[in-house]
Amino acid sequence: IKKAHAFCLQSSSGIVLIKAGGLGLMKEGSKKIISALCYFSLFFAPFLFPIAVYFIADDNEVMEHAKKSFLSHILPIIAVPLGIIIIFETQYHLAAIVISALIFGTLTLIVRVWNIVKGIKVILS
Repeated sequence: IKKAHAFCLQSSSGIVLIKAGGLGLMKEGSKKIISALCYFSLFFAPFLFPIAVYFIADDNEVMEHAKKSFLSHILPIIAVPLGIIIIFETQYHLAAIVISALIFGTLTLIVRVWNIVKGIKVILS
């Protein structure tokens, strides 16, 4: 007897249920929506949704989108500690604070815009 497992991912807009077969049996439109949600999850479940989709998905395209979105969600998290280290190492020099805020703030903004654009492109493709 085979055991049937189901994975339940909860988002702010509802619950997405993915059965044991993964995403491989889903329709093309559903794959696009799941892939786009990986990018949009920056606003409601960063890290968690893309990594869950990556391990559950059977489709290579969906897995690739999940991986790209996960890596883009990591960038701002890496940038913040780097900015803090720079500020501490320069002994709270005003120029270091301003430059760090500009560089890492801009990076975070670019990543957010990139995720939105990629999510829309996936849906429209």
